[in-house]
Amino acid sequence: MTTTASGADTSTFTTGDGVRLRVHEHGPADAGSTLLLVHGWTLTTHTWDRVIDEVLHQADVRVLRFDLRGHGESDPAPAGSATIERCADDVAELIEQRVPTGPIVLAGHSMGGMTIMALAERHPELFAARIAGAALVATSSGDLVAPTLGLPAPVAAVANRAELGVRGLLAKAGGGRLARNSRPLRPGMRWLLFGGSPAAEDVAATADWVAACHPASLAGFRASLAEHDRVHALAALRDIPVVVLAGLEDRLCPLPHARRIADALPDARLLLYSGAGHMLPLERTDEVADRIVELIPG
Repeated sequence: MTTTASGADTSTFTTGDGVRLRVHEHGPADAGSTLLLVHGWTLTTHTWDRVIDEVLHQADVRVLRFDLRGHGESDPAPAGSATIERCADDVAELIEQRVPTGPIVLAGHSMGGMTIMALAERHPELFAARIAGAALVATSSGDLVAPTLGLPAPVAAVANRAELGVRGLLAKAGGGRLARNSRPLRPGMRWLLFGGSPAAEDVAATADWVAACHPASLAGFRASLAEHDRVHALAALRDIPVVVLAGLEDRLCPLPHARRIADALPDARLLLYSGAGHMLPLERTDEVADRIVELIPG
């Protein structure tokens, strides 16, 4: 069952451009290391709930996580700021204010992993001085303009043209939620984001998160995903422990994307999960938590 991770201290962090982000902290404030978790596009920080519980059972670590701008309980992204680059700057500001000292382990799911890459591109000094390890979960370093989604090429082309049209409509939408009722989204979420035999409550929770996403922010981030091309930024991660996790039934970031990251990081561990899709923090909670714990300094 997907539930809120226990023992959260919830607060608001205001970014340099005035966006209020919902932040949750767990674990001992005086722990020697901090684990900072970044969720994916259209989702929320609750993606990590069960992973956090498992990590805190195994490690003495402070955990920091937040809703990306335009997602969850954070403010919508102001016009022009729904970008992976801006999310990376948000992470850098959050670190400066909330984690001024000590080693940091980063874990990013989907667009969260891309945000880590943008952080390495825009703030390489953090990786040289502070970042002790990184988990890149169901993510990509680029080539997301027109995903195949595991479909035959002609069908994928039609799907991508339709998505582009919907994106244009969402970009003009006002405030509020993507959808009031998440139930109609469940079949699509089940097909697009999960592998074989997902828990019904996980599909329902994911549909709830997507339904709550701010429409114009969703559209802006989709455009930023299409522009994402950061295999070069992975060079900043070569001197730290990195684990790359991928589901073999992932339609959004399929196996070639994980292999491209691993090829750029020859010392990284590439771990593949049969039967799993894009939602590894839900589908393979224990394995994701175990691999993150292995990155936390002793």
